[in-house]
Amino acid sequence: MEYNVKIEAFEGPLDLLLHLINRLEIDIYDIPVAKITEQYLLYIHAMKELRLDIASEYLVMAATLLAIKSKMLLPKHEDEMESFEFEDEEDPRDELVERLIEYKRYKEAANEFKSLELDRGLMYTKPPSDLSEYAKEVHSESIKPDGHVSIYDMLAAYQKLVRRKKLQKPLSTRITRQEIPIEKRMEEIIQFLKQGGRKSFYDLFPTPDRGHIVVTFLAVLELMKRQEIQVEQEQNFAEIFVTADKGGDKIGYH
Repeated sequence: MEYNVKIEAFEGPLDLLLHLINRLEIDIYDIPVAKITEQYLLYIHAMKELRLDIASEYLVMAATLLAIKSKMLLPKHEDEMESFEFEDEEDPRDELVERLIEYKRYKEAANEFKSLELDRGLMYTKPPSDLSEYAKEVHSESIKPDGHVSIYDMLAAYQKLVRRKKLQKPLSTRITRQEIPIEKRMEEIIQFLKQGGRKSFYDLFPTPDRGHIVVTFLAVLELMKRQEIQVEQEQNFAEIFVTADKGGDKIGYH
């Protein structure tokens, strides 16, 4: 019983030729046809000896190489040389070289895609999950139904205020030092709120002076402690609003 073995090393005659060119370190643009033809025929004979099936395309390439070899070995007559004296002589290897270069490009591209396929095979993905229910829970947790403001909310607002003031240019280039009593600043804040009504927390800091900012912030905290002002925030990280207490439910800080 015959046992046929299919060789997977080469995908066709061009693949075999490229292998021989690389192994023999031959310049693809200047192929020694006699040497390549000899090596190619040795491979074909080896396949026959091993009783392997030889595709017809391998035999066609062998005939092509022999034809090119014959053309390059044929002597040129003097009249033919004179007629082509001013013309570029066509190299019988040109067509084969073009086919080899094109095949090499496609093979390199295929190897690159194969490498990308292997890399992609190491990655695992999953379809996007529906997080709408979690978004609703987070939104509901961020809302403050009673408008309660903690000391941490006030500290966060103060830090944001300081960052804002740093970005602003100073109002004047002359530096003056003026001590502002906290009690006096508390009275000014109360008057400001009674005249203007509900105000943003940042409206209480009209100047970028650091001393004035610190005294104003401490005055606000003291007014909250005494429950003389109401501080409200609709949800986490939202803007804080301040109003003067009108004798109703008083909101302080904890």
